[in-house]
Amino acid sequence: MSTIIPAPDALIGKRFDVAVAKMMGISRAKATELIETGQARVIGRDIHKSATLQAGDTVEIDVREERREPEPVSNEMTIAYEDDDIVVVDKPVGVAAHASVGWTGPTVLGSLIQRGVHITSMGAAGRQGIVSRLDVGTSGLMLVCKSDLAYKEMRRQFSEHEVKKTYHALVQGNLKEDKATIEAPIGRAKVSDFRFTVTPAGKEAVTHWDVMERFGEATLASINLETGRTHQIRVHFSSIGHPLVGDPMYGANPRLSQALGLERQWLHAMELEFRHPRTHINTVVTSRYPTDLQHALETERERFAQREHQRLESSRG
Repeated sequence: MSTIIPAPDALIGKRFDVAVAKMMGISRAKATELIETGQARVIGRDIHKSATLQAGDTVEIDVREERREPEPVSNEMTIAYEDDDIVVVDKPVGVAAHASVGWTGPTVLGSLIQRGVHITSMGAAGRQGIVSRLDVGTSGLMLVCKSDLAYKEMRRQFSEHEVKKTYHALVQGNLKEDKATIEAPIGRAKVSDFRFTVTPAGKEAVTHWDVMERFGEATLASINLETGRTHQIRVHFSSIGHPLVGDPMYGANPRLSQALGLERQWLHAMELEFRHPRTHINTVVTSRYPTDLQHALETERERFAQREHQRLESSRG
């Protein structure tokens, strides 16, 4: 079986062996082996391992099937929208976008395939059809491509920031402004392979937010991303002193998380707005809060109401 991958923008100008290693998630030595045995190649032209990948190149890689334990299926994952070209799933917390080293739980891609949903073969091996991702600990809408046409067009729309991605987040503290933009580059933190941070050496990251509700100790905000860096919302709000409720990795107060019954960050991918890849019609897909986030929000509203009642009683006395 072979996988066909249009040259990713971020890898154009890179050595072919480096590009193959990054696309496949393998070592450079393994990538060199695939190139030298003809299992990794550029369609339409001969290319040596040290030659550079060019704009417009299409890479074809032979993938050998390996026997492994069946991946568990996420039965809780629902489909919010589907047609012949795309499928938008409402991803539950605890489901990864795709398989990765060390992950043994369910994935969006694996669950769709095991349910019989046809996915395009375009994309890196094990990541076919995926043009954007959500963290395992983040729930909400995620788009996967079923047709080659959709993969090429939606990949372009996401890379050129034409897709409007709206998240809702409950952040600690009282945001000073009703709306604002955070522009701060994000890169991997030196203290951990899993954490990211605002750093001058990072990649451009832009986050817009609008306040929806205020509770004093927390604020519910609607967030739109211009860029899609790993942990972007979590890192940006932590950097301004307002980490997401339930997110101890980036500084959340564990006592508030416990009071609201949260076991993960309060963050949900609420809406996707894009031009349909085939019809070019503006398409909007929306979600609802999952049970754990809804419960935490209702609890926070009750806590706020109680504090306001006590404040009024105190002022009268």
